[in-house]
Amino acid sequence: MDKFSSEKRSLIMSKISGKETKPEILVRKYLFAHGFRYRKNVKDLPGKPDIVLPKYKTIIFVNGCFWHGHENCKKATLPATNTEFWREKISGNIIRDKENTQKFTKMGFKVITIWQCELVHKEREDSLNNLIKRIKP
Repeated sequence: MDKFSSEKRSLIMSKISGKETKPEILVRKYLFAHGFRYRKNVKDLPGKPDIVLPKYKTIIFVNGCFWHGHENCKKATLPATNTEFWREKISGNIIRDKENTQKFTKMGFKVITIWQCELVHKEREDSLNNLIKRIKP
């Protein structure tokens, strides 16, 4: 059972933003500090990618584990209430993510996904260092 009323839960969920998240900002600051220049939330590309590195023809998605159904991640656990709604919602997100990745690949882009759980304190530095290795040819 949810500890909030349905009205309160609805209000909480409506406040969640799809951009300018803490993980996105962290990745962008890291990239900028290492000399990478990028565009963010590019509207004329499929899925409005979080970060686009035109020079490297690379797209970076910074995904929340819950919202994008990160496999085998404890942050991606479905809520106990309204489970079917969330299962459908997250499945739709996963399908859309795969379709967008295919579109970018056909357009000649390299697509990199960074998961929210990869940016926790213990793993952050390794994940960000690996990101740079994946961007440069």
